[in-house]
Amino acid sequence: MLGRRAECAALDRLLEAVRAGEGRSLVVRGEAGVGKSVLLKYLLDRASDCRVVSVAGAQSEMELSFAAVHQLCAPMLDLLDSLPEPQRDALCTAFGLRAGPSPDRVLIGLAVLGLLAAAAKDRPLVCVIDDAQWLDRVSAQVLAFVARRMFAESVVCVFAVREPSDAGELSGLPLMNLVGLRDMDAWAVLRRAFPGPLDEQVGGRIIREARGNPLALLELSRELTHTELAGGFGSPTAQTLSGRIEDRFRWRLERMPAQARRLLLLAAAEPLGDPALLWRAAARLADGIGPTTGAVAAVDDMVDFDGRVRFRHPLMRSAVYRAASPQERRGVHRALAEATDVEADPDRRAWHHAHATAEPDEGVAAELECSSVRAQARGGLAAAAAFLERAAALTPDSRRRAERALAAARTKLLAGAPEPALALLASAQAGPVDELHLARVDLLRAEIAFGTDPVNLAPSMLLKAARQLEPLDTGLARETYLQALSAAMVTIRSGEGGRLVEVAAATRAAPPAPVTSHVVDLLLDALALHLTEDARTAAPAMRRALAVFSSEAVSAADKLRWLWAAYYLAIALWDDRSCRELADHHVRLVREVGALAVLPLALSTRINVHMLEGELAEAASLNEEIQTVIAAAGVRTSYGLLMHAGCALALAALQGRQAEAEQLANAMMSEAASCGEGTTLAASQWLRAVLYNGLGWYEEARSAAQQASAYHPSPGAAAHWAPVELVEAAVRSGDRELASRALDLLAQTTRASHTDWARSIEARSRALLSEGREADILYREAIDRLQRTRLRVDLARAHLVYGEWLRRERRRLEAREQLRTACELFTAMGMTGFAARAHRELLATSETARRRTVETGDQLTPQETQIVRLARNGLTNKEIAGRLYVSPRTVEYHLRKVFAKLGIRSRNQLDAVA
Repeated sequence: MLGRRAECAALDRLLEAVRAGEGRSLVVRGEAGVGKSVLLKYLLDRASDCRVVSVAGAQSEMELSFAAVHQLCAPMLDLLDSLPEPQRDALCTAFGLRAGPSPDRVLIGLAVLGLLAAAAKDRPLVCVIDDAQWLDRVSAQVLAFVARRMFAESVVCVFAVREPSDAGELSGLPLMNLVGLRDMDAWAVLRRAFPGPLDEQVGGRIIREARGNPLALLELSRELTHTELAGGFGSPTAQTLSGRIEDRFRWRLERMPAQARRLLLLAAAEPLGDPALLWRAAARLADGIGPTTGAVAAVDDMVDFDGRVRFRHPLMRSAVYRAASPQERRGVHRALAEATDVEADPDRRAWHHAHATAEPDEGVAAELECSSVRAQARGGLAAAAAFLERAAALTPDSRRRAERALAAARTKLLAGAPEPALALLASAQAGPVDELHLARVDLLRAEIAFGTDPVNLAPSMLLKAARQLEPLDTGLARETYLQALSAAMVTIRSGEGGRLVEVAAATRAAPPAPVTSHVVDLLLDALALHLTEDARTAAPAMRRALAVFSSEAVSAADKLRWLWAAYYLAIALWDDRSCRELADHHVRLVREVGALAVLPLALSTRINVHMLEGELAEAASLNEEIQTVIAAAGVRTSYGLLMHAGCALALAALQGRQAEAEQLANAMMSEAASCGEGTTLAASQWLRAVLYNGLGWYEEARSAAQQASAYHPSPGAAAHWAPVELVEAAVRSGDRELASRALDLLAQTTRASHTDWARSIEARSRALLSEGREADILYREAIDRLQRTRLRVDLARAHLVYGEWLRRERRRLEAREQLRTACELFTAMGMTGFAARAHRELLATSETARRRTVETGDQLTPQETQIVRLARNGLTNKEIAGRLYVSPRTVEYHLRKVFAKLGIRSRNQLDAVA
């Protein structure tokens, strides 16, 4: 451990913390040979009183989902019964221990977290993950999820990552950057390795080239003869450091007996390190290698055969595998396939068979296809895609090869790998395929573009695919039209409303639905009408689609897929009751079926309702959950940037936090502009208008609202809410003509609706442009209607503008009543910007009351607020832990802090301090 005193001290502190009942995580990053594995060994040696589990990533297993996390958890599977049933079932399905529906990886992450916590109940648990850059992607995501939640558990997770690498899943975890040794320590290493005479210039050159890398110091010095080391004669090289180290290992390989090289290659091709499997496979090789042969002694300094088979350095494994010829690799993979139990591990057997096969082979291809089905059932989409891709490559029949390539491409896309999916489409359209197959290829290409294309070709590509599908598959064609509409809504640019209308018009021209309309057909027709006709004409079809969608006849799968469209129709109809019911149902349904990948979308609809109803603390709590899910599941969906920062921006705008809101808005608009998310641009500008109207900055609000309205007929903010802000900002800044045009735009949607929300918003906006008795009646109508709803934000704003109007009409007593009500409502909701505006107006009426603030004492954190909300709803600690993706012990820890802050002693008192 020469020169690593500070790093060793940091590891000692980790162990002290975990022994004290605290959870910790650490990522050790550094180049190959810099000493990461040595530090991990130091940690394990110091953790003799702890339970230890470990795993090392393997390049050859990067496509096999859950491979690493399964290996890590294997010693703890006897604790499965301690997990909640949904988590236990998810983990068992993922590990292939039982059949079941494809599990969500967040549930799997929770299960692994619970398993580690259970294993640490009696003594601390140390988890060591070496070569994390080679973990399969799902394992990396699950383990990163767990590591981010090590808080109140006696568990430490330490990852070693080789640089350079792309281990983005671990970003944000505590980091130890391991650099080379100081020159003084490097000289000490050299002198210990070479006790004879060492030329100062040669030693200095080795140290400079090794950059303090301990393994490089040893291997580079071994390249030189005694004469070169002592006399300074040697030729420089421009090769990379890791390349030179691998070359050194290959040089040693070339001088080994053939039997020893085959044993090394077998160990390199078998990443599990299972000695029984290794020796079974070795016995099948031509020269019958066994554990007692001389080959074992010949490779003893490179491979450890005690317990699990493990290379003493990762570069040795890669050097051995790369040095072998293709024929030699196929030979050891064939032996490993024959030695693998087909009942216990059919997928790994199929994988080895695939690597042992050079020519097309339908038998192996079919075996791989079966493995893909099993992998997909376990939730391992990346593994399923890898099996299908290799199956396609080994398929002799060109038509069948194209079908498998298309299936592989679709699975790659579902696994979050759009570029490899796109690359597979060339194979998918080769050969004697029919028109339906080619149309499906074009559909997948369009779906890839929807998620990745920066110039927004997705709507036109989806439209083209829908037209191709019309004579071939009417149902799929209509679903594709709905996708095209969705893409056009998201990617609409300022002034490009015509393109959205064009897609909607093409949708209306599509073949009609069958006599018995499916809910997708009703939604499609309603959306197309809404975007091509006036609101009054479209409203009946929109109401019918909403009614059918809300019925029991619609399957859970259809509701999950298309609820976004129904929610949009509810917004377009100003139907606040349906918005609330759909949002509640969406969240409930997602939680029931475990489809947590779409939970951010569901939660965002519920947050929207919370904000309309002035429940900003609840909205902030759910926004915290969204960010947790995104981080936990690696979610980056096609639902747009609003899922990542939009809720935070909305909260900052409503609460009048100017600097934060502007920073979030600028960042969102910059990214949205680069990837063409026009809906996000419109929403960002609308929220800026809300912020500025609350602060009383009406010129700025007018500008922002005008820009948001430019995205009409884009859904939501642009078509419905931006005109509301524009009317108010334009009136207050003296541009009544602009306000009148904005009111006309608003009335196009409100007059098609019969809801109190629509009628009240129009009345409030129209009152701003009216005078005398007419204005008074309209303001009162707006307040009366809003009092029949739960829309407290709009109600408070109606009281505010009415109070402002009354003050200007010199009706001070009446104005004070309205402004005082507005001020109290805004303050209770935490809308400080609007509250300050109401307070200024109240002072202008000669009101002398002191401005109210919310008395909060010690502020609860967002996570504490979430826990309190769920505890008040009657959830147990275990249920709260499952909802918030933490362990029950973490929930207990936070509740103790909440009790201290609120001055209470038990859950029963939470309602009393609400």
